Amino acid sequence: MAKEPNAYEAAGVDIAAGNQAVDLMAAAVQKTYTPNVLNGLGGFGSVYALDAGLKEPVLISGTDGVGTKVLLAIAANRHDTIGQDLVGMVVNDILAQGAKPAFMLDYLAVDKMRPQVAAEIVTGIAQAAQEAQLALVGGESAELPGLYEKDHYDLAAFAVGVAEKSRLLTADQVKAGDVLIGLPSSGIHSNGYSLVRHVLGLQDDAQAFNDLDQDLQDQILAPTKLYTKAVWPLVEAELLHSAAHITGGGLVENLPRALPAGLQAQIEWGTWPILPIFQTLQAAGDLALADMLLTFNNGIGMVLVVDQAKADQVFDLLAQNNEPAYRIGEIVPAQSDREDVFFTGEAPWPAQ
Repeated sequence: MAKEPNAYEAAGVDIAAGNQAVDLMAAAVQKTYTPNVLNGLGGFGSVYALDAGLKEPVLISGTDGVGTKVLLAIAANRHDTIGQDLVGMVVNDILAQGAKPAFMLDYLAVDKMRPQVAAEIVTGIAQAAQEAQLALVGGESAELPGLYEKDHYDLAAFAVGVAEKSRLLTADQVKAGDVLIGLPSSGIHSNGYSLVRHVLGLQDDAQAFNDLDQDLQDQILAPTKLYTKAVWPLVEAELLHSAAHITGGGLVENLPRALPAGLQAQIEWGTWPILPIFQTLQAAGDLALADMLLTFNNGIGMVLVVDQAKADQVFDLLAQNNEPAYRIGEIVPAQSDREDVFFTGEAPWPAQ
């Protein structure tokens, strides 16, 4: 005998499908748990114990989403890496302030619950969380018929890190002569995708993305690099003055957040490789240098501000952890005729 739908199901919300999705993702989520997680999925809230031994523990929080990159993941029907983008956006911000990632909660909103797709998305989140060394302690999956188009969804996350107050990375530690060390990005990360879609003609036609060369599709969907393994050992060793996660606004808007008044960052063109995807986007949109700098990371996903005397130690420790890095510039006294972040050398693109 056929099952009679209940009123909520008839209205478009399938509770059974939601429960199935939770079951499919549960194992991946539980792999992220550390001994600090006292309870996770299933309760009304999650309980996390702070590490003992911290003299002045402080919590650093962050929240973010993945922007319109999710539209391209939907177009490609590839949902296994978008979760890493979500983790990267919140975790890298926390690291840039000198905090160790602790736990995260995610939010997945869908037009209709498709358990396999939801499980693929959240499993990707959990795998990235495990790599980033934080626990995925809970979240919410919401089925919202009428709010999202068919097969569409959106993602957001909230994360917390823990730090010793005295070891926070702050701008007031930065001084003239400090070295700027750039950690390479894996690609576009999760910023600027409205411009990506515009210059490549992907705004209104999902099939247009699938018509692109497969290598270009892969470059566009390359997941955000996670910097925990690179940055946290440097924080523990007290080798950093400050750091900047290069997201929307690029180097020119994010690096000033790691600088005090009276100092500026001088960056030398040609000191790091600019990934092919950025050359492709610049050429496709005939984009000016200012647009490239304001929208994209252009190959540098994190900038570390380091005492000149400790720069070699930083490079050595990064090399030990198989993390590439580039000396891209230095901190100099401010001059009124320059921007807070200014560039020297031959620019890769025209100013206009």
